[in-house]
Amino acid sequence: MKIKILILFVTSLLAFNNSILAQESTSSLLDKAQTEAKKEGKAIFIKFEASWCGWCKKMTKDMKADETKAFFEANYVTVPIVVKESKGKEHLENPGSNDLLKKYNGEKAGLPFWVILDADLNVITDAYNAKGQNLGAPGTKEEADVFIEKIKKSAKKITEEDIASIKKQFVLKS
Repeated sequence: MKIKILILFVTSLLAFNNSILAQESTSSLLDKAQTEAKKEGKAIFIKFEASWCGWCKKMTKDMKADETKAFFEANYVTVPIVVKESKGKEHLENPGSNDLLKKYNGEKAGLPFWVILDADLNVITDAYNAKGQNLGAPGTKEEADVFIEKIKKSAKKITEEDIASIKKQFVLKS
């Protein structure tokens, strides 16, 4: 009897542990984002990232900074998608992330790569500049200007104050 209880306990513990470690699938994340975007009249900002990516962390920090957080929260349902993890950390990836990255032509772009969708999941804009290069996390004045032009296409409202805050936050200080 004790062995059966022990086996049941260990099996339950393993199942629980695996459910905690398992990442949510991209289809589930997009379904939730689409529901929220339709309900709140927002666009969907998908940001492909990895734990090893310093520029990914910078972009997350810039989007969540006190000066910019309200703008991004008011205009976007932000969906971080973990992709292209290093060997041994593949379990951090969202199932379907590589396929989704490929769908939006970002598989060769480098990280972070982002795409902005409307509430019907149609592409509004993406991270590519006019030269076909991935902006990633904008860090220069020129990259921030292109980024702002792209988000103007998808934001419900963007003020001059928002633009100044985004430029100030995203552009690297010398």
